[in-house]
Amino acid sequence: MPSGSALSNTPDDFSSDIVTNENLSNGQYNKQHRSDLLLPGEVDVRDLLPSSGENLPPPFGANLFAGGYETERADGLNDNYLIAPGDKINLWLWGAVNFSNVLTVDNQGNIFIPEVGPIQVQDVPASNINTLVTSKIKRVYTNNVNVYVNLLTSTPVSVYLTGSVIRPGQYAGMASDSLLYFLKRAGGIDSERGSYRAIEVIREQESVLTIDLYDFVQSGLMPDFNFKDGDVILVKPQKAAITVAGGVRNPFRFELVNSVSKGEQLIKYARPLAKVSHVGVVGNRAQGPISIYMPVKEFHDFELFDGDKVMFNDDLHAQIIDVQLSGSYEGPSYFAVSKQTRLHELLNHVPIQAGLADYQSIYILRESVALKQKEMLDESLNRLERSVFTAPASSDGEAAIRAREAEMVLRFTERARKIKPLGKVIVSDQGNVANILLEQGDVIVIPPKTDLVQIGGEVLMPQAVVFNSQANVDDYIAWAGGFTERAEDQRIAVIRANGLVEFDSNKPIQKGDQILVLPKVDTKTMQAVKDITQIIYQIAVAANVAIN
Repeated sequence: MPSGSALSNTPDDFSSDIVTNENLSNGQYNKQHRSDLLLPGEVDVRDLLPSSGENLPPPFGANLFAGGYETERADGLNDNYLIAPGDKINLWLWGAVNFSNVLTVDNQGNIFIPEVGPIQVQDVPASNINTLVTSKIKRVYTNNVNVYVNLLTSTPVSVYLTGSVIRPGQYAGMASDSLLYFLKRAGGIDSERGSYRAIEVIREQESVLTIDLYDFVQSGLMPDFNFKDGDVILVKPQKAAITVAGGVRNPFRFELVNSVSKGEQLIKYARPLAKVSHVGVVGNRAQGPISIYMPVKEFHDFELFDGDKVMFNDDLHAQIIDVQLSGSYEGPSYFAVSKQTRLHELLNHVPIQAGLADYQSIYILRESVALKQKEMLDESLNRLERSVFTAPASSDGEAAIRAREAEMVLRFTERARKIKPLGKVIVSDQGNVANILLEQGDVIVIPPKTDLVQIGGEVLMPQAVVFNSQANVDDYIAWAGGFTERAEDQRIAVIRANGLVEFDSNKPIQKGDQILVLPKVDTKTMQAVKDITQIIYQIAVAANVAIN
């Protein structure tokens, strides 16, 4: 395995990659979710705020304010709700005394019941109101009186939002509404300036609650809290922000509690992928700009500062490759081998039955070769189209012919572009198999032994014919019904069992061969005969098919 020092050079374009790697930039994110915050004709306040000018990813937790839950209304009733002045309480008495009425909690926090007097209910949890009122009534009516108490409605509260929010101000809600509800009403936290980790609720000049939204995002922890009229929600300034990109599950801008934090803390939030081997850091220090590239293990103890940009990268190439077997063999079809493995080393571990497998005609299907064949075919097709579409015409009649030819060529190239080359690598010849180095994804084909010869392409009846040692190419084609009218009978492709394609029909046919009759280009209607013929042969070699 290569050492970390061998891979410790910082890429030249590392700094730009960090900024542009995450497509969901801060500005893009905000614009996607602005419509649910604005009234018709309203101007988005974020357009008026100054911007840092950097194309930064969104902060971790920004999607908390992406929903439209600020429009949802609730009655505010829950077991933890504390009774406040203005709340409505329904009271029933029956038995020796009958009484039914909706009572309002007065400014002193009391409800008044005839013959019983005032009962202090302010700040009593909704779950305890029935027990409290019943006990007070029982002190007066001791026998044969049944009591039922129910909280009907809660009183709205007015809460102030200030600090680094998009639209600071005063907002109405229920006492039991969540902190997220009020923040969303204010447009959410200013993603460039506001803290997601230091949000305070101030009541009567004192801080009564501090909330870290990272706890909610990661663990779903949100403290139970009931707001009171006049509470202030203060979003404090953003702490040290670290931008993360690359091979991580959370490519966001993270806010760390301390001004200087260890890399292991960032790893907990960013969650790098298992393949990550190295980390790059770009930032500024007192002594000047830095650009460091290090193994992941060293990054755990690396000190991060505000404004650092961190790229998690996979710089260790796999030393194991996967190869596959196809054809006639016994045992497993997939092998995981080292990158230095050669063909003979693998074949030594592949059991076969000598009477069934044509082990002297092995070939390989390789993806890199298929891609190169496809590239060469596309270049030939592009060249053909240019030559036809740019050919000059000296008369109207010739122009019509050129247009007709261009139309036919276009149909031909459209079909030809759909051809997928096989990527054959010929490794065997006359029983000798080359000991080549294997590549990732190689398919090693061990052809089965057969007594048949396949005849296809431009013949009347494509079929398989039993091998005859006395027959030649013409005999096999005759057994397949002979040539079609469009057949090129001068050059016929013979595809050998080892994958080799030959155009010499005088060589003897062998068991397992495939005879492929190619189509002929009409020289009367097509000017680009040579180019099209070349492409047809190219397709026959690359994909073992004949295209008209």
